[in-house]
Amino acid sequence: MGNLANVGTKFPRFSKKAVVSLEKGKEFETISNDIHEKDGKWLVIYFYPKDFTFVCPTEIAEFNKHFEDFRDRDAVLIGASTDSEFVHLAWRNNHDDLRGLKYPLLADTSKSLSEDLGILNEDEKICFRATFIVDPQGMIRWVSVYDLSVGRNVAEVVRVLDALQTDELCPCNWEKGQATLG
Repeated sequence: MGNLANVGTKFPRFSKKAVVSLEKGKEFETISNDIHEKDGKWLVIYFYPKDFTFVCPTEIAEFNKHFEDFRDRDAVLIGASTDSEFVHLAWRNNHDDLRGLKYPLLADTSKSLSEDLGILNEDEKICFRATFIVDPQGMIRWVSVYDLSVGRNVAEVVRVLDALQTDELCPCNWEKGQATLG
């Protein structure tokens, strides 16, 4: 793994193909930082190791269950791996839990974004399970990286987004609706 992108640094510029739909002729779009910056939204982007695996679809489906939570918080949600957009599409078409995704799956086939973020596993050249919360100005505000074998907690990602959006001091285990320290 290279140098992990740190909190307080700019999220790297990117422009990548993504699967956005299963509708014939509308499956793919090119997605860039503009997806959140032009509308002043937050970005929650998570990376997973590989399509057609076992832990990954549980995470992708769980993020999908929370899609409205992210949208209600003015956050754009993106999933990503180093698989191609064609592999993403095939997997979505062949996996019951992935057909109804409401957010794009980004194809970092060149591995350039994963390398810039420092989340590429050196042995297999696939992504660790990494999640980034990026503010509307493009600054990384939170990073979480898990080993390849361990799935993440999507509710915790929502909780951290809530805390960051308060712009207050939030104590341990703080949840939306509780008092802050500021």
